[in-house]
Amino acid sequence: MSRNPYVQKGASANFSVPFEGPPETFYFVLLPKATMLALAAAIEPLRIANQLTKKQLYTWHTMTEDGAPIYCSNGLRITPDEALKPLPSNAHAFVCAGVEPEKTCSTPVLNWIRREYRFGRSVGGICTGAFALAKAGLLGGQRFTLHWENQPGFIEAFPSLIPSPSIFESDGRITTCGGGNAAIDMMLALIEKSHGPQLAIMVADMCIHMRSGTQSPQRSSHSVVIGSRNPILLAAIELMQSELETPLTNTDLCDRLGISRRQLERLFKRYLGQGPMAYYLDLRISRAFTFLNETNMTVAEISIATGFANTSHLSRQFRAKYGDSPHSYRKAWS
Repeated sequence: MSRNPYVQKGASANFSVPFEGPPETFYFVLLPKATMLALAAAIEPLRIANQLTKKQLYTWHTMTEDGAPIYCSNGLRITPDEALKPLPSNAHAFVCAGVEPEKTCSTPVLNWIRREYRFGRSVGGICTGAFALAKAGLLGGQRFTLHWENQPGFIEAFPSLIPSPSIFESDGRITTCGGGNAAIDMMLALIEKSHGPQLAIMVADMCIHMRSGTQSPQRSSHSVVIGSRNPILLAAIELMQSELETPLTNTDLCDRLGISRRQLERLFKRYLGQGPMAYYLDLRISRAFTFLNETNMTVAEISIATGFANTSHLSRQFRAKYGDSPHSYRKAWS
């Protein structure tokens, strides 16, 4: 499992999704002078989704017209996985462009885009990739966007096509984004569509990214704590984090915070949807998960460091959260 290049070991997070099917496959067609930030922002959410779920939800590949390396807009060279080829039936294709997009898309690439779209593939553009989609004749009557800096030039070149001011758009089998971090928002929307909002929220948190372009952005409990700015909640979490080895009781927490148990319970329910002790337990199990991944501590040492009476107690709680015992989990990723 640890040798799978698409599913890597994570440090401190795990999320279960009911999925047993084949992975969704993404192909990123790199044009000369493509923007590296937008490419990385599109791929990383897919990698993180696999890491969080410990499942191969996604695979990704890079392509160029002939399989030769290209130079990005920042001058760095990228060697692709392969040359253009017919794609699998479940594939998504994205054209990644950047500087001088009106000059960098060749006739073979345009013909490939047309063929793949005609055969039912989902096709998209990242940063200025919409230039290639427009030249291929795919944007008539479609909602689409591209980087704001390039929109005036695009309209001059294609006066009948008006890009959206949104950071990303999805219309049928055409999905586009404005480049940069907008690629994260676009991929989060695709992740949410396939695997639900909670996984998308967790991926966004791992990217340290506050989502844009969603009607009702949501956050995980971790980001809620940080964003709430409620001084009592923040103080309670800080106390819990500082006392993992010898966990405090509800009474201890209330005494130190100077509030009643009812106030504490109400605060956690309001912001986090669970009681303080449930949150505290989850915090300790998550810390045990981190220790398993990032240290050579034995399971017995981890049990002590996270306030569990013995390894059996830790194992029961760890299995309930992650579906495996600490020993089995460590062995699988060793």
